[in-house]
Amino acid sequence: MAEIHLTQSEAEALIAMEKHRLDEERHNYPTSGSLVVPLQSPDKREQFMLDIRRGRIDLLKGKYQTRARQVVALVRLDFGGAPHRNPDGQEVGSPHLHIYREGFGDKWAAPIPIEHFPRIDDLWGTLDDFMKYCRVTIPPHIERGLFT
Repeated sequence: MAEIHLTQSEAEALIAMEKHRLDEERHNYPTSGSLVVPLQSPDKREQFMLDIRRGRIDLLKGKYQTRARQVVALVRLDFGGAPHRNPDGQEVGSPHLHIYREGFGDKWAAPIPIEHFPRIDDLWGTLDDFMKYCRVTIPPHIERGLFT
């Protein structure tokens, strides 16, 4: 699949844009593996994806991500894993947040802003915080699992 490059202002506009569920379908929060849920802008002109991934062995490891235009990672929260090394050599511990940066895509990470993610040890609460951070204002129906 071809790579899509956005300007920083395009990416910021997509990140700030409200995102709504497409329908009333119910999804199960993954016990391991991943779930991809389609989202859309209120005017239905932009399509987004919400990715929820959990480790297959370490269930406390995973990521929450929003994508635009099928392949462009806008915001990704990585938790329970290894530190991330930025292009400048700086190491950022886990959990950390990737936000699209023009010319680099999602290759830069920063410590999580705790004011937006106060429940980082609660996977279910953090998913809610992540959707709010990414402006998912009409969230998909996701059923909480036994190990969530």
